[in-house]
Amino acid sequence: MKHSLLLLAACLVLAAGCAVSPKGQVAVNPLTGTDIPDNDVIRVGEDYYMVSTTMYFCPGAPIMHSRDLVHWEIVSYIFDLIEDDDIYNLRDGKNAYGKGQWATTLRYHDGVFYALFVANDQHKTYLYRTKDIVNGPWERNEIEGYFMHDASLLFDGDRLWVVWGNGDLRLVELEPDGSAVKAGAEVRTIIESPREGWMLRAEGSHFYHIGDYYYVLEIDWPQGAPRLATVWRSKSIEGPYESKVVLNGTLGGRDDGIAQGPLIDTPAGDWYAIQFQDHGAVGRIPCIQPVTWTDGWPMMGESGVPLEEVTVNLPAAGRDYVWDSDEFDADKLALIWQWNHKAPEGWSLTERPGWLRLRASKATGIADARGTITQRTVAPRCISETLLDVSGMKPGDEAGLCAFQSHSGRIGVRIAPDGTRSVVLHESGEALNDDILAVPIEGDLVWLRIRYVFTPQEQGEEPDTAFFGWSFDGENWNEADFTLRMRFTLDYFTGYRSALYDYATLEEGGIADFDWFHQQVY
Repeated sequence: MKHSLLLLAACLVLAAGCAVSPKGQVAVNPLTGTDIPDNDVIRVGEDYYMVSTTMYFCPGAPIMHSRDLVHWEIVSYIFDLIEDDDIYNLRDGKNAYGKGQWATTLRYHDGVFYALFVANDQHKTYLYRTKDIVNGPWERNEIEGYFMHDASLLFDGDRLWVVWGNGDLRLVELEPDGSAVKAGAEVRTIIESPREGWMLRAEGSHFYHIGDYYYVLEIDWPQGAPRLATVWRSKSIEGPYESKVVLNGTLGGRDDGIAQGPLIDTPAGDWYAIQFQDHGAVGRIPCIQPVTWTDGWPMMGESGVPLEEVTVNLPAAGRDYVWDSDEFDADKLALIWQWNHKAPEGWSLTERPGWLRLRASKATGIADARGTITQRTVAPRCISETLLDVSGMKPGDEAGLCAFQSHSGRIGVRIAPDGTRSVVLHESGEALNDDILAVPIEGDLVWLRIRYVFTPQEQGEEPDTAFFGWSFDGENWNEADFTLRMRFTLDYFTGYRSALYDYATLEEGGIADFDWFHQQVY
């Protein structure tokens, strides 16, 4: 059954994502169906590497690999933890929600990979280097005295530059290894974009030197209109720069446009752009667009209008591995998983082989429960299921499966102070903190399910809704008469994830064992 589910999920994703074409493959936007925002992409030979924002999830800054620009597989992370402080330990009411690692710029130069990003909770800019992007290790530096929001690196000959900012874009030269701003270097404002009448101006920079021009590709967002992708160019790195809108329009019935992402070429000389599109509660999803160079401008889509189907002139290769099912039968955690903030103490894949063991630490609810492990959900619809053994839980413990964002819903098992066990469905967020139901149980095993509808596929379905179920035998299921109205909110700033959790309200050390986690589109 396990292999059948995995095969079904893989086939459905491949069918939705691309089709065979005599010229290569036809990619159908959006690409992965899941939350991969603020991406940057580089090419090394015939290999493509993409990095994305994951904010407060750890390990962070996932590196994804592709040979065809359509299918992406997580192969590593840049860091395990940004800082081992109260923020990432969820102590004293502190957290990094909506903050953490943002908008990493990824580059390759003379055999070394470079990644630069800010962490908003630390108010710092970090630069990491490695010679092995898959296996590491990554060497870490802090660029003292600078907070380089949405930065982009550019190697230009033997010099290294960085552009960053929002509205006004700034330029400065770094030391050749990127460890600091070059001694004596002057920060220059190269682009000025007043923000009055705009939601965003000149944000999410991507910096290139192609042919005779220096290019800065960025996002603009007019009030009451879709996002735009704008390019600035100059024959001098310090300007003056002129601008042109290179992508402007809606796609797939969504009215907020596509923007923020890189340009990338292929060995054959074709060019593409991978920009992201907001997709409600599931998150921000990458879309690929062809690029045609017109009078020295990289026009995207069809004369600047985004396309839903794009012929990518590369042979189809690989599969998506940014979410998946997991039998917990390995001795290492699969790369699809990230912890909510720092990994907790006491979790294990080996204490009970074939099971994921979470050991409960003190928390007041899901927002500060450190024993919470997450992975992405996937549009248009998906189901997440797990099997929980509650025999090791203590009075005051709760463990289960959560639709995780600031407005969350969770289905799990709670042990009352007197030892009574119940399946509970709970909604929390903003002023909400309510139990929807509590059903007494007697056995040790409980099957749990969340059914997500992000984009309706059948009559009567509503977008961004989730439904919760449980079973005591794995065959006969109950679904609660309750609908979670999911929404993408900026306080967490990430798409909904499925989370396995375990926390204590009385005494720490209780055990929750999860036999497997299955996720599939339907």
